[in-house]
Amino acid sequence: MTRKRPGRVRTKNTNRREALKLSTMAPEDYNVRPGETKSIACPDCRTWRRIMGDKVLKIREHCVSDKVAEGEKHTLCPGSDQLVVIDIDVQRWQARQNRLLRDAMPQDNRRAAQQFYKPLPAPAAPVSRLKAEVTLETARQFYLAHRRACIRCVGGQHCTDGGILARRYVLALNQEPARRAARAEQARQARRTERKQSAPAVRKAQWAKHGGEAVEKANNRCTERTSGSISEFRGPDLPMLPQDVEAYDRRQAELGRQYARTAPSGAAG
Repeated sequence: MTRKRPGRVRTKNTNRREALKLSTMAPEDYNVRPGETKSIACPDCRTWRRIMGDKVLKIREHCVSDKVAEGEKHTLCPGSDQLVVIDIDVQRWQARQNRLLRDAMPQDNRRAAQQFYKPLPAPAAPVSRLKAEVTLETARQFYLAHRRACIRCVGGQHCTDGGILARRYVLALNQEPARRAARAEQARQARRTERKQSAPAVRKAQWAKHGGEAVEKANNRCTERTSGSISEFRGPDLPMLPQDVEAYDRRQAELGRQYARTAPSGAAG
């Protein structure tokens, strides 16, 4: 595993210029983000160079041209070994750079500066705090289930929730006789109402209202009809001829002429 060599200054030489303050440069001409390699655009050759050192910061020695390997002359840039002083608020500069990058990004790729997360659902309320209908059986089951699961409810001692469930169970026990009496009275009232509705006099009045001789005759006539039989409603009272014979004939003649005009020649023969 290779160890990364620290970027330390190997020489005490400088270009004997006054130290370069970052506050005098454009914010986009240097990079001092925490956790990243510090770099700067050299004021002389306008190429990006690394800033060396931890306490004493200097621009790394470099050539004016990047094409030395292609045969051009090696010319040292006057900006080499230039002292650099960080006299800016790095956090404020970083926030400004992030805002500029976000504004320059296409609208479809932008993200909100502040992320909004869906809040976690609130934990379920304990059984002792549920506002529901309490019966003797439900109160007993909840109390026994809590006693089996709670390690603080031992003997006659109860925790806070256990005490609430115990008092609820005792209250349900005390109210159970009154509830049984109310249920029995409600059942007696239902049976009494049913007897009143099924009394002979009530049934006779219902038959008189919704029945009678006319209804009975109509029911008797609703018999199954044999296939091919003639209906009793067919008789001499049913009109078989048109009321105005002359108008009927004129209409039939007009329809015949219309058909002769629209019919193909082959069909007429």
